[in-house]
Amino acid sequence: MTRGPSDSGPQGAAALRGSMDATTAPHRIPPQMPQYGEANHIFELMQNMLEQLLIHQPKDPIPFMIDHLQRDNDYVPKIVILGPPASGKTTIAMWLAKHLSTNLLSVESLIAKEYSPLAADARMHYQKFKMVPDMLLIRLMQERLKEEDCVRRTLFSYGLSQSTEQSSLCDTGWILDGIPETREQALTIQTLGISPRHVIVLSAPDTILIERNLGKRIDPQTGEIYHTTFDWPPESEIQNRLMVPAGIFEGETARKLLEYHRNIVRILPSYPKILKVISADQPCVDVFYQALTYVQTSHRSNAPFTPRVLLCGPVGSGKSLQAALLAQKYGLINVCCGQLLKEAVADKSKYSDLIQPFFEKEIAVPDNIIMKVLKQRLDQQDCVERGWVLHGFPRDLDQAHLMDNLGYKPNRVFFLNVPFDSVIERLSLRRTDPITGERYHLMYKPPPTIEVQTRLLQNPKDSEEQIKLKMDLFYRNSAELEQFYGDAITLNGDQDPYTVFEYIESGIINRLPKKVP
Repeated sequence: MTRGPSDSGPQGAAALRGSMDATTAPHRIPPQMPQYGEANHIFELMQNMLEQLLIHQPKDPIPFMIDHLQRDNDYVPKIVILGPPASGKTTIAMWLAKHLSTNLLSVESLIAKEYSPLAADARMHYQKFKMVPDMLLIRLMQERLKEEDCVRRTLFSYGLSQSTEQSSLCDTGWILDGIPETREQALTIQTLGISPRHVIVLSAPDTILIERNLGKRIDPQTGEIYHTTFDWPPESEIQNRLMVPAGIFEGETARKLLEYHRNIVRILPSYPKILKVISADQPCVDVFYQALTYVQTSHRSNAPFTPRVLLCGPVGSGKSLQAALLAQKYGLINVCCGQLLKEAVADKSKYSDLIQPFFEKEIAVPDNIIMKVLKQRLDQQDCVERGWVLHGFPRDLDQAHLMDNLGYKPNRVFFLNVPFDSVIERLSLRRTDPITGERYHLMYKPPPTIEVQTRLLQNPKDSEEQIKLKMDLFYRNSAELEQFYGDAITLNGDQDPYTVFEYIESGIINRLPKKVP
């Protein structure tokens, strides 16, 4: 009779449990799974949905989640802009709202809302006491933020005629101008689940703010802010209707600044990871572009991330060094396409006989053979688990399409731009000692003695003519490659290699910036 595991005592039972427990087996996740998760932001989607469930705690979670997904508002602007009086925060907020097609909310706009009993109460209170109670202001915010234009991405149509009409998604969302004003407001807003993605604080010395505030003028028709010195409108019609805002004198400004400083130091700890301080003591346009750059930047995600890095650049741009640095620091697999082909021949692999004739004739190996060798390497478990950094392929658009069609999609692409003269300096001065095999560079690593220098040899590939041919070939194809990899990051490779590495590292660690037209 054949004995089963249950007949063999405790050891057999343990063996049976081990064979049934799938968690003890090595798991080989297909590469397509994490790629799908990254491409569709599955981790962030689930994280946002869980956050909303815990904040709102609906009685029936399923309809709530369906409604949340249909809103499709996880990436709409949610911005807070704070700053002292005369820092220009309202101007920056208005410019951002116009550029991002989003809603600008301020105390003034909230209490001016029509057909709202809450706004009517707030207006009465403001007229009497020149302030709005915290809870009334927050209820006004809640009421406004629940409206469709603040919570949902909207579909709008445009076109020259009915026959040419097209549709597009427009990000709505909101910008809070000067709200919250106190720590108590900030904490209450957070408790209610109103969470900004970006908080901007403008800063400038008080003396400059007082001087700037005294010259402030407002257009009563448009609400635009002007200044007698820095931003005077050229149109006489606008000049004639400008008014001095209420409370514009030095003593009142100093009082407001003191109150602001007392509150802001207690507000800032509420937003530790999403806060950016920008100096307001510079031209308003410069402040705006710094603010715009920040709000277009996505914060670092907590999602699992396996880097698949592609380095593109002409010969001598430093791709090999950067790949080696990435592999050393982050454990990525360094995949050099040219080296793979050489190893395939040296190891007498199954592709050796296919590659060898092309090496002997010193002509390019066909793309389909290169892709077979590359596929074999990228499919290995270390590449799937740890990620890879690839250089030397693709070199043109056809190769990029071939790689993409087979499912090998880099999630970070960098183009290293280096001027022709710098590449010539880097490569044409390289020499090798035929006796010791030591490599030298006549400028950066000269030989120690005249005797060594006299016997140094130059690789024919490092001649100026060969370098020029390779660079011309790269730049002939680079425009199409950059267009194919639309999220590619272009870097100046003509600087210290460790500075270049810091830029590449930043591009890998941080999420790709959202492109706003």
